[in-house]
Amino acid sequence: AAESKCRQCADKVPPGKTCKTYTDRKKTSWIDVDLLYTPEDTADMDYMRDLGFPGEYPYTRGYQATMYRGRLWTMRQYAGFATVEESNRRYKYLLDQGQTGLSIAFDLPTQLGMDADHPLSEGEVGKVGVSVSSLADMEVLFDGIPLDHVSTSMTINAPAAVLLAMYIALARRRGIASGSLNGTIQNDILKEYSARGTYIYPPAPSMRIINDIFAYCSEEVPNWNTISISGYHMREAGCTAVQEVAFTLADGIAYVEAAVKAGLDVDTFATRLSFFFNAHNNLLEEVAKFRAARRMWAKIMKDRFHARSPKSLMLRFHTQTAGCTLTSQQPDNNIVRVTLQALSAVLGGTQSLHTNSRDEALSLPTEDSVRIALRTQQILGYESGVVDTVDPLAGSYYIETMTNRIEEAAWAYIAKIDELGGAVKAVEKGYVQREIQKSSYQYQLDIESGAKVIVGVNKFQIREEPVKNLMRIDSGLFEKRRRELTDLKSKRDNARVAAALTGIGTAATDGTNLMPPIIEAVDTYATLGEVCDTLRSVFGEYRPDASF
Repeated sequence: AAESKCRQCADKVPPGKTCKTYTDRKKTSWIDVDLLYTPEDTADMDYMRDLGFPGEYPYTRGYQATMYRGRLWTMRQYAGFATVEESNRRYKYLLDQGQTGLSIAFDLPTQLGMDADHPLSEGEVGKVGVSVSSLADMEVLFDGIPLDHVSTSMTINAPAAVLLAMYIALARRRGIASGSLNGTIQNDILKEYSARGTYIYPPAPSMRIINDIFAYCSEEVPNWNTISISGYHMREAGCTAVQEVAFTLADGIAYVEAAVKAGLDVDTFATRLSFFFNAHNNLLEEVAKFRAARRMWAKIMKDRFHARSPKSLMLRFHTQTAGCTLTSQQPDNNIVRVTLQALSAVLGGTQSLHTNSRDEALSLPTEDSVRIALRTQQILGYESGVVDTVDPLAGSYYIETMTNRIEEAAWAYIAKIDELGGAVKAVEKGYVQREIQKSSYQYQLDIESGAKVIVGVNKFQIREEPVKNLMRIDSGLFEKRRRELTDLKSKRDNARVAAALTGIGTAATDGTNLMPPIIEAVDTYATLGEVCDTLRSVFGEYRPDASF
């Protein structure tokens, strides 16, 4: 074979070898990054010849024709801590500072379907989110907040039906029709099995609950996003950008398949599906990732599920900047990281955005830190100029090539998952977990070897003083909450509660939709733990295979 020249640098390359200049380049998500991109890189890409316009299939350039020229993304700072009273004050503060949507963080007991007075709740009440055990808590949490005028996102999964039921019951008590409610429940249980761990029930009944939510909300709460299919937590666990796209969309396929199998018409629920992605430090790769995901989902819904409504083809997503990239060393550096990550989400066409705070590697964020994080979004929206035109990076040789490569690699993963029997089977067999673990391990090795530089951690270190003024959560909250629940249970009509819980058990057994009896139960002040325990008695609890 004759000697060739490297197109990237014109160096002579021996037969069968690759230019050293090229191989020395960093990889991103295990995809080679060329030294230079030219028209030749995109000349043979079919989609470049028909890239289309924003608001048109396959929505590579955005799902709305005008994007941010029409309206900015929803600025939705994730918040919740300690008591419902304290969290309510934080929500009102954020709304006063210009936040345009609420995003509720629940503490670990709430996420696991346990009341605040459960023995296992001790030490965890209010630590990573707000403690909510009953409708009485929800009434205080949203005191003075107009539910029919604010969009509320709730990061809740296994007990999502119960928290949504509380929100609906609260609205009814205020005379607000369910059709006026706007918001999202995360409700994505598959990523809990593969990456996060706050599951309760086995996969089959968990999928059944999700289908019940889809069916109920399509009729009764039509403006509610009934699931936020989340790649965020898998990326936090260590997967690459390619894996984030692939595993997220594979989970989305599983949810749609389950709903269709249960008899739901795809266009009755698919228009309310939403997604949740991570924004990491590699600015341009992240932009390409968002574009690839949007295009792939449009193809999946059109070709695989034969959806007819254009809205069913549109991948709408919330983005959160990457918590796992925040460092306790030199925490002010995190402001720069978050700015770059937020910029990638905006350039990638997100519909909603949370920006992390500088001190989150050390504690829950202080009020000052939250304000800086929100101001980061506002400066991007009102000062940076990146919103003046739709999809400003379209046509970049690098962006279009990387978008294509991410898509190709993600399709290969989805094909493998299909071969295993779908996302549920892939999780049950440990495939997704192992792939994430391998990526996470390699990432850590790269940091420890210095191949990946983390400023202030493995390079450019300084001697630092301890950070002051961190947020502290009262360790006495468990006892306070225990007394509140004891008082609640002594004042409510316990006969009504018992009857309502029996209704939930009956519905769980006979297969009728669970949402109406759950709403009825929480309206009697049945607690989160009581409802979830009733379902546990029918469905059992999930125990993962210890081998992975």
